[in-house]
Order: sequence, then C-alpha cells, then structure tokens
Amino acid sequence: MVKIENHIGSITISENYLRQLAESAVKDCFGVAGICPANPLKAIFSENFRDGIILYTDNNNGIVVELHIMVLYGINIKTVADSLKHKVEFILSEALGEIKCKVDVFIDDINS
Repeated sequence: MVKIENHIGSITISENYLRQLAESAVKDCFGVAGICPANPLKAIFSENFRDGIILYTDNNNGIVVELHIMVLYGINIKTVADSLKHKVEFILSEALGEIKCKVDVFIDDINS
C-alpha cells in the first residue's frame, strides 16, 4: 500500500491497483508477448500472470516495479524494454503524483 499525505489529507493506494496499472501498460506495449512469472518454478504450477509484476518500496519511499516479460522474436529488445519502462513510469507517476517510480524490465523469454 502507498500512502500519500498532503495539507488536505491522506490518500491510500492499494498494491493491487498499481499492479493493474502496470499490467495494462505491459499488455498495450508493442513487442511484448506476455508476462512471465518471476520465479520459474511458479510457471509450472500457476497460471497467475501477476507473479511477473513485483512491487515494493525503496529506502526513499519510492515505488520500485520489476517487470518480467516475454518479447516477440525479431523485435529490438532494448527498444521494447526502454519503451515499456518509460510507459509504466509515466502511468504510475500520473497515478501517484509526487512519489518517485523506478521500473526494472527483465526479459525472461522470447516468443518465436
């Protein structure tokens, strides 16, 4: 949960909401074939794609998002990763306001 406080009051944003925002950005990004589980063993036993989006706070009370994705074969991987990183950072920064967001993209698979 993320808590934003200002002179008017406080707002609490759930982790589930932030995960849904990141998931919708990933699905809309060109070149991304899907979300992979962060733990390869979970891929065998789970169909939950949200395991590939990890959210936590850093020491400066910012949000860190780890995205584990699968890209399409033949697409420039660096371009897809940079595009996805900027898109998720933009969407989350609009939702969170002043809180800093850092996005790490991990390419776990290539879909041919």
